[in-house]
Amino acid sequence: MVKVSDLPVFDFSDYLDSEEAISEYLTAILEEDDPALLAAALGDIAKARGMSQIAKDSGISREALYKALRSDASPRFDTISRVCHALGVKLVAQPINAH
Repeated sequence: MVKVSDLPVFDFSDYLDSEEAISEYLTAILEEDDPALLAAALGDIAKARGMSQIAKDSGISREALYKALRSDASPRFDTISRVCHALGVKLVAQPINAH
């Protein structure tokens, strides 16, 4: 029997190798409506792009960026906005279709 500890760790950042992949990933995450998941997803994208560069471009220290983009973090909107800008992505509002 295979133990969970024997399985490789899945890292989304390994698959975020194009603008399309990043856009689709972020869109799927936003549909979950979970702020902690959004923070973690932005962390995955930042890791794929290079955390040091994203830290520099966002004006947030690398250590603070890692802390803000953990799955158990609750970053301020300002932090999310700065990271999105550094990543070259924007969050877009769409109406919820009520049926």
